[in-house]
Amino acid sequence: MQNQIGNGNLVAARAEGNAARQNANQIRCYNCRGFGHYARNCTARPKRRDAAYLQIQLLIAQKEEAGNQLQAEEYDLMAAAADLDEIEE
Repeated sequence: MQNQIGNGNLVAARAEGNAARQNANQIRCYNCRGFGHYARNCTARPKRRDAAYLQIQLLIAQKEEAGNQLQAEEYDLMAAAADLDEIEE
């Protein structure tokens, strides 16, 4: 199959359509990490992260990186945060 463009040149047209279009099953959402839609079309609730939560997570990560021993409460908080992330996904 060939198309003629304005200057008289013949170009081969793709039989399957627009090459830039992707299969919807291969598209991954950045919000929910699900397949089949873009983030702008995501219907999942956005994750709410308040400043206090993020500050605590940062301090825990800094302690871990510095090699400091974490307290039992901090391990519990990390486990609870991981569980919350799994539930939201």
